[in-house]
Amino acid sequence: MPRTRLPDLVMGNLVANPPIVQGGMGVRISRAGLASAVANEGGIGVIAAVGLGDFEHQPCTRYATINADALRRELRAARERTTGIIGVNIMVALTDYASLVRASVEEGADIIFSGAGLPLALPELAAGARTKLVPIVSSSRAARLIAKKWARQRRVPDAFVIEGPRAGGHLGFTREDLDRGKAPELDALLGEVLEVADGISRGCGRAVPVIAAGGLFDGADIARVLSRGAGGAQLGSRFVCTDECDADLAFKMVFVNSTERDVALIDSPVGMPGRVFRNSFIAHLEAGHKHRVVCRYRCLLTCNPKEVPYCIAEALTNAAAGRVEEGFVFCGTEGWRIDRIVPVRDLMAELVAHAEVALGLRPARVPACPSDEGSARGV
Repeated sequence: MPRTRLPDLVMGNLVANPPIVQGGMGVRISRAGLASAVANEGGIGVIAAVGLGDFEHQPCTRYATINADALRRELRAARERTTGIIGVNIMVALTDYASLVRASVEEGADIIFSGAGLPLALPELAAGARTKLVPIVSSSRAARLIAKKWARQRRVPDAFVIEGPRAGGHLGFTREDLDRGKAPELDALLGEVLEVADGISRGCGRAVPVIAAGGLFDGADIARVLSRGAGGAQLGSRFVCTDECDADLAFKMVFVNSTERDVALIDSPVGMPGRVFRNSFIAHLEAGHKHRVVCRYRCLLTCNPKEVPYCIAEALTNAAAGRVEEGFVFCGTEGWRIDRIVPVRDLMAELVAHAEVALGLRPARVPACPSDEGSARGV
């Protein structure tokens, strides 16, 4: 993809243009196919490391090894398809966090994005690597704490992702604040984290960009956060309904066929609220029923299999494979607006064009997404 009129997103020797990050989506939603397609268009493609392994007929004692090997295969597959920037998203709450970090570093991942907890030990785990380290935070307080802890390990964050309350998946806010609309909005959070990043930048002599995330949907949203000082914009849900997304078609069709009323909050075994599309599985949980939980792997540090009403790893794996009523689909607040499946190239072109118009960088007449061929409503 030719360079755009949008500013570069720079992390040391890595330069992304357009400054768009495809959010890491697990389980098995953003893998090599989607990540490499985004990277080929100049953005940053991200593989979600959680739950990639195939555990059928495998001993549970090899859980971490199987997952790490699967991540290695995904990274190698992505490298075969692109020379662009490939990142990995690794949740701190995973019991195999350390082995996934090591696998990412050894395979030469360009960036590790890490959230769902504070990645305080990440610099030590990735010591000596050229891989960029980017914490995902939901407050300036978390950003300051991470920077302070990392400084003791002689490491500076290469960027921050600030994720607001309108994101999909697991959210770094209390359920009460989300239900009552008291969680701070992304624009306010962005300003606060920018102050933290500016202080770090002055101390280390290089820019520490802040990537805005959570509820961003179109080029106008990208333009808004860029104009407020963000170095880049991260979008997740928009990339689900692309030809290259690694999820089953049935998973993608949940987005296409859903309405705003279908978006709901749940309590996740991870210990955080999550935003999903409501379906029969969610209705079953809301009615107070439990799904049988047989846990062989203890994938989450925060999960007690004897107490949780369902296995989130199993639910998300089922959904990604197309068995959407045997699990559920994570989504951002705006995910219901998606009405078709398009190639990544067309989506990126649309996002860039509308962002450029909103920033006054090109004339206002911009076509809609270039290709409606394969529209999901007609699949």
